[in-house]
Amino acid sequence: MKTNSSELFSDQSALTENEIEIINKCIPIKDFKKGTVLLAAGQIAREAYFIIKGCIRAYYLVGGEELTTAFYTENESCASLNSYTNQIPSTHYLECIEDCTLSVLTYQNEQQLIKKYPAFESICRKNVESDFGKNQETLSNYITKSPEERYIHLQNTRPDLLQRIQQYHLATYLGVKPESLSRIRKRIAQKL
Repeated sequence: MKTNSSELFSDQSALTENEIEIINKCIPIKDFKKGTVLLAAGQIAREAYFIIKGCIRAYYLVGGEELTTAFYTENESCASLNSYTNQIPSTHYLECIEDCTLSVLTYQNEQQLIKKYPAFESICRKNVESDFGKNQETLSNYITKSPEERYIHLQNTRPDLLQRIQQYHLATYLGVKPESLSRIRKRIAQKL
């Protein structure tokens, strides 16, 4: 397990010893209990996270129903990007659905590090570009595939989620009701 935040960046850039020391001071690693809401709709995102251990769920509250849009697990970054970048209220929630160990970067510290250290800005840009590409693929799959195809895709690309995520959250992520998810699983099992 990572013991300090600079270890998260070691393979992405040639950081100096001084930069490593400053990163460790500015980006602490913290533990959060399952059920912790890191960000609620209407709040301004003041922190971005890198998951060392655990799972975070992004969801919207629509008509009193929680609709899951993303799961973030080990070695992934997680932020309400529009809220964090523009310092405007978030439209969704971020919740720890497992006990989590996270590297926590505040907006203020990020701005200071970017001004002082060009290598850090490059790391941030590369991470955002990577996350943007993943989000594009996720949106494309949601638009172009049926719920059953989305489930199969998830089964092939992120099988760990199928064991870690509550069925209700998984169903809303796939855009179906829990009973429909049960039928999808049954059909897939019959084909095997």
